[in-house]
Amino acid sequence: MTPLSPSATRALLAKLGHEPKRFLGQNFLVDGNIVRKSLELAGVQAGDAVVEIGPGLGTLTSALLAAGAEVWAVEKDRNLHLHLEESLLPASAGRLHLLEGDAVEHPLAGLDEARARLGFKVVANLPYAISTPWMDAVLSGPLPERMVLMLQQEAAQRYAAKPGGKQFGAISVFLQAAYGVAPGHKVDASCFYPKPDIESYLLHLVRIPAPHVFPPAVKAVIRACFQQRRKQVGGLLRGLLPDRGQAWLAHLAAAGLSGQARAEAIPVELWRQLKV
Repeated sequence: MTPLSPSATRALLAKLGHEPKRFLGQNFLVDGNIVRKSLELAGVQAGDAVVEIGPGLGTLTSALLAAGAEVWAVEKDRNLHLHLEESLLPASAGRLHLLEGDAVEHPLAGLDEARARLGFKVVANLPYAISTPWMDAVLSGPLPERMVLMLQQEAAQRYAAKPGGKQFGAISVFLQAAYGVAPGHKVDASCFYPKPDIESYLLHLVRIPAPHVFPPAVKAVIRACFQQRRKQVGGLLRGLLPDRGQAWLAHLAAAGLSGQARAEAIPVELWRQLKV
């Protein structure tokens, strides 16, 4: 399916009686090159299990189905969900599993754990408002082999940020403990209808050979350290982990860092060693 032009998109939305909702990040792809690039980066092949978030009018969904993928998609908007049910489900030959709901509550769009552990990918034009909480949920596992995500450029920069800068945060640690950031590219606002007010980026993530999933308790400690990033981690951990914190500070010392370091200065490899 070739993406609808801006005028055709407007016409379809008018036919559906649907006004794009800014708070749901409803900016619809109208550029076929971006659709093709997304599938190319993800290496989508026939038989692949693919999760899509916020399928909207179904442009990306149609391309995934045409490539032979089996698609699990979650759409929060009732009107668009009904449109997808009517326009795509009848011809999907059982390869489209469509869920109406919140992607943060259903980060894998209903893909069951047993099927997920056989391997799956995520290809999505991700609603910008939910990108970080959704990513946090996905990083709890099971982990996709590869993710190709349309994101706000600022979010993409946070995910790929290196230690030592203000953009490096807890989500950077959680993501980079499991994924390498492969080359992606900027996406012009003209590729969407309506045009977003922010810069977009197509982010390409590839799971590393030994991915690390942080337990919830460890994630809570790491978040707390970054929420008080002006404070030294030694003092923070004495309060947060009075019994276990000292062992991790010894790892820092062995790596040439002291408890006076701030959270943003500590590399992912050392955060992976934190125990609660």
